[in-house]
Amino acid sequence: MGEAELQNLIAGCIKQQRLDQKMLYKTFYGFAMGICLRYAGNRYEAAEIMNQGFFKVFSHLDKFDNGKPFKAWLGRIMMNTSIDYYRNNLKMMYNDDIDEAAEVANDDMPDRKLRYDDLLAMIQQLPHAYRTVFNLYAIEGYTHDEIGELLGITSGTSKSNLFKARDKLKKMIADADNLPGQYSGTAYTPIVAISTANLKVTFLGNGIIR
Repeated sequence: MGEAELQNLIAGCIKQQRLDQKMLYKTFYGFAMGICLRYAGNRYEAAEIMNQGFFKVFSHLDKFDNGKPFKAWLGRIMMNTSIDYYRNNLKMMYNDDIDEAAEVANDDMPDRKLRYDDLLAMIQQLPHAYRTVFNLYAIEGYTHDEIGELLGITSGTSKSNLFKARDKLKKMIADADNLPGQYSGTAYTPIVAISTANLKVTFLGNGIIR
């Protein structure tokens, strides 16, 4: 989609044009779902988060700065909506400080490289708190101090959750090697260089566009 076409689409959405809203939703569905899938525990949860995110997008399009990339703006909304979902589910939160946590080696992840879909499946198996911190640190590039401010936890808790997330992922990767067929393991993607651009989404949740 060209920039002029996108701007016309945004203008139509601001005017509450249903066809334009539907087109914007369809155009950025895969991108938005790819972000939400990383934070969610499953596709149903991801669809719920994504639809909440699109509601925010349509509600605040009039505040979007046309001089900035729309995709980045939308991506930030999806990430923030995922974080809001985390905050609303604090019962899933792990609050151990790094000084109190069991010792976890801070070495590199195994050299094993996995397909994006395989790695995504592993990330989704992490406890909610571990998964959120892993995404923010390893993929979004936030520091532990920044993560602490975003999630309302200490930087030590963020470090603890990251170390535990990495430890669980290491074990899952090792298990994947020992249990052929559990993950496809043919085409590979580096474990900390996840690109949602290659994610092929086939799931259709309860969309806000009807």
